Amino acid sequence: MIIYTNEGNPLGLQLLMLVKHAKRQVQVQLVNLNDPKYKDLLVLPTLQLDNGLSLFSPAAIAKYLLVDEGKQRDEWLEWSATLLAPALAHHMAVGHKADANALPVLNALVKKLDDSLQSSPFLAGDKLTAADIAVWSLLAPEGTLKGAQNVDRLRDWYGRIKVLPEVQEVLAEQPLKDLSFNALQQSNRYGGLYHIPLKRLSVADAGKLLVDTTPTVADTVTDDEIKAAQAAFTYTAPKEIKEERTVLPKAGQRNVLITSALPYVNNVPHLGNIIGCVLSADIFARYSRSAGYNTLLICGTDEYGTATENKALAEKLTPREICDKYFELHNGIYRWFGIGFDYFGRTTTQEQTDIVQEAFKDVLKAGYIITESVEQLLCQKCDRFLADRFVEGTCPHPGCGYEDARGDQCDKCGKLVNATELIRPRCKVCNSAPVLRSSDQLFIDLPKAEPYLKDWVDKSEGGWTHNAKVITRAWLKEGLKPRCITRDLKWGIPVPHPGFEKKVFYVWFDAPFGYVSMTKRYTKEYQQWWQPVKGTDVELFQFMAKDNVPFHSVVWPSVLLAINKGHTLVSHIMATEYLNYEDGKFSKSRGIGVFGNDAQETGIPADVWRFYLASARPEGQDSSFSWNDLAARNNSELLNNLGNFVNRALVFCEKNFNSTVPEVVATQDDLILLALVNRELRGYINSLEKAKLRDGIRHLLAISRHGNGYMQTQQPWVLLKGSADQKTRAATIIGLCANIACLLANLLFPYMPATARTLFGQLNAKQTPLNADKPLATLLLPAGHKIGKPAPLFAKLEQSFIDELKSKYGGDQVAAVQSPGNAAELEKAVQDQADKVRQLKASTKDKAVWQPEVNKLLDLKKQLEEAKKATPAASATPAPASSNGKQSVQDLEKAIQEQGDKVRKLKGSTKDKAVWQPEVNVLLELKKQLEAAQKAAKAAPAAVPAPTPAPAATSSVDPTQVKALEDKIAQQGEKVRTLKAAGNADVWKPEVATLLALKNELAALTGAPAAGGQNKGKKKK
Repeated sequence: MIIYTNEGNPLGLQLLMLVKHAKRQVQVQLVNLNDPKYKDLLVLPTLQLDNGLSLFSPAAIAKYLLVDEGKQRDEWLEWSATLLAPALAHHMAVGHKADANALPVLNALVKKLDDSLQSSPFLAGDKLTAADIAVWSLLAPEGTLKGAQNVDRLRDWYGRIKVLPEVQEVLAEQPLKDLSFNALQQSNRYGGLYHIPLKRLSVADAGKLLVDTTPTVADTVTDDEIKAAQAAFTYTAPKEIKEERTVLPKAGQRNVLITSALPYVNNVPHLGNIIGCVLSADIFARYSRSAGYNTLLICGTDEYGTATENKALAEKLTPREICDKYFELHNGIYRWFGIGFDYFGRTTTQEQTDIVQEAFKDVLKAGYIITESVEQLLCQKCDRFLADRFVEGTCPHPGCGYEDARGDQCDKCGKLVNATELIRPRCKVCNSAPVLRSSDQLFIDLPKAEPYLKDWVDKSEGGWTHNAKVITRAWLKEGLKPRCITRDLKWGIPVPHPGFEKKVFYVWFDAPFGYVSMTKRYTKEYQQWWQPVKGTDVELFQFMAKDNVPFHSVVWPSVLLAINKGHTLVSHIMATEYLNYEDGKFSKSRGIGVFGNDAQETGIPADVWRFYLASARPEGQDSSFSWNDLAARNNSELLNNLGNFVNRALVFCEKNFNSTVPEVVATQDDLILLALVNRELRGYINSLEKAKLRDGIRHLLAISRHGNGYMQTQQPWVLLKGSADQKTRAATIIGLCANIACLLANLLFPYMPATARTLFGQLNAKQTPLNADKPLATLLLPAGHKIGKPAPLFAKLEQSFIDELKSKYGGDQVAAVQSPGNAAELEKAVQDQADKVRQLKASTKDKAVWQPEVNKLLDLKKQLEEAKKATPAASATPAPASSNGKQSVQDLEKAIQEQGDKVRKLKGSTKDKAVWQPEVNVLLELKKQLEAAQKAAKAAPAAVPAPTPAPAATSSVDPTQVKALEDKIAQQGEKVRTLKAAGNADVWKPEVATLLALKNELAALTGAPAAGGQNKGKKKK
């Protein structure tokens, strides 16, 4: 048998003790759940049996090893796993995970243990059982019974078990001093014991377990906490938060530089993108400014690279036009979400070019650039070298085998991939198999920088998220390899190096310097942030999803270390896991999920989206967006908790105290409330200092929950009807609640800035700085302060409304079309759907509106193609046929006139070539048919009314050969159009000649008029 556990895990000690007590042999293996080798392990510890079966429930393992020790033993095993273990995990946690509410629960559980040992020496009777081992191992870590009084029986039982030979044998392998409940944080892929809510004991249980004492969270407040709360709750004129026009770092002060991973310009960001980067960075930046730190938040769009070129090709725009279009789209979405960048820029600026080229020269001069011949994948069908992201195939890493790995990284195993190493590679654009071609490229010598990088990581990773540490260490463990920094592309920053002038920098080398160039666009003094002088410290916080970690923790730092000019290096990498959509993936093409522009159209305020995304932020593991969860959090946490408390306090003040804040004469109950508020305020500050945004929300809501409970217990509405002393007491209650509401407005501001401003308006107050060094509640609204007009902050989200949105964004939004039976019906369906798409594209630029219809059109076209293959003799004609089965000149002229009108209208309504170009193609085809019909009419004898028979050759034409030629012509035509868009006539003219030769070959095969003919030399009108 093998026990898989992690270092310091008290549950690992429990398993080892159970195995020893059962007198079985076992091997202990310390592992890390983030190690890909152990991807099948979900929970630590896990016991692997000799037959390969794995058990991870301590109770199940105990029952397996020690089969029949009685029903009472089983009850204690269940009790220890479901009650004692979670209570200890919450109580023994440190920092933001510590839960003061755990202590009274734990007191009751310890009391039950001590009482149970009154009648027998062991928990389940006179003999030691697995129940004793399970409970003892949980109480074994140092500090669990610290301060416990009147539990002599429990202490005696603990000592008797500790001296048993089998226990001493285990403790020799696993010393008690090494055990920690914090080890449980890394022992469960699903969050573990910290995410199990503490079970509040019922009145009956409390009477039975605690005899006559019923401790509450208020009972845990100490005299020191009371004194601190009383001393701090005084009024001092608040300092206003100053917003300097240009923020620069200052010596002797805390300077916080914040970046969000640059969103790529060619797409619409979905909710996962937004919370993973820009929104998280914004919330932290707003907190940082509130705490009085010199704070700069920089972001922008990443615009160079093949992805942009391909997007431009797809939308029939230039790369610059694509970048302009999507930059505005991103900028608009982030503005709507209330993202407060100090500067939101772009990588396609002259500043970016200058900084990247200068950095390259510095790296070259330092001796970190090498040249290697590289085999690249060339798609012959697309006639272009394929960037890594545009190659997909099966992951080459052993044990993975993911079939949709990208050419730069595998999303399943997370490892880097070279595109040429992919198994069965395919072009992502056309799905054809690319071929290898050689080309000289420049590489950065990462192995040379590796020793410096390791030293830096050792000193810096303390401020990184756990996943960032694991990913970085995995890279370093494998050893760094030279990494290519140039590409055979056009859209990018030119390489200033002899022989490489026609190449550009690979986007990963260029993009990180966007943070620097955007700061330079913000201020000419940008080097104060990125190359600070001695004595001025800058902390760099970088927010991103986990797939971006290697570029920020390994690659870019290696470049900056190679340059060795004192650049600011990242001190805090804040990497999230992935946000899924209703347990699936976001997909724009399939209409699944909420994207940035969709959120605006729901009618749900931006602040509610901000709150929900922050509360669902995938900090330790992947999380999911859920419509029902969104509604539940809005209705429960915002409306019924936070909104209810604030509104009750202010409305009470307005109606009963003439909108004037009464004097607070604090009693013991009030000071206890303030002490509890200070606990949560301290937790809020500690959480936000580490960018633990979810925990920050938890502490914020706990304050309003305390406030609601306080009002409900004190009942000021009853006191107002009583004596003068009772009315004075009611005044204190409302004055205190109004002040807590003002504190909440300050704490709410990073998460929900618009709502916080509304609340400040209702309070007639301004935002005040947060004191991170002394997180204690102060008197923010003195007696006599006039508040504004209270109003509800939040509205209920009805289930019917949520169900409607869930259906709208759940995919399959477009009703399925009944598949027409034959090619003629399909032609009509394609034409109708194409008209619908054109109308939608002409009416809006919102891709979310028309993309589903485009998908339906493409599907219909595929069906039509299949139908034509099945009946090769059938051919569709865009113009009506005459009675003899042929298209008449008159019919074609009429069709051309109608199609020409249609083209003119479309061109007049939009500049989007993607809308009207297909109709232009139809018009050109009609003109060709008219030309052929006019030739046929002239050649036909006037005296013979019968139609001219088709050339004999056509009767024996091979349809397969015709189809192959038509495909070649289509590919060559696309190639010509692409080259013409680039504008170099020397390049595209030879390709036009090839296209004409193909058309002539087709004409000879089918008997149709040859290409060229009468139109040769004519210009298009």
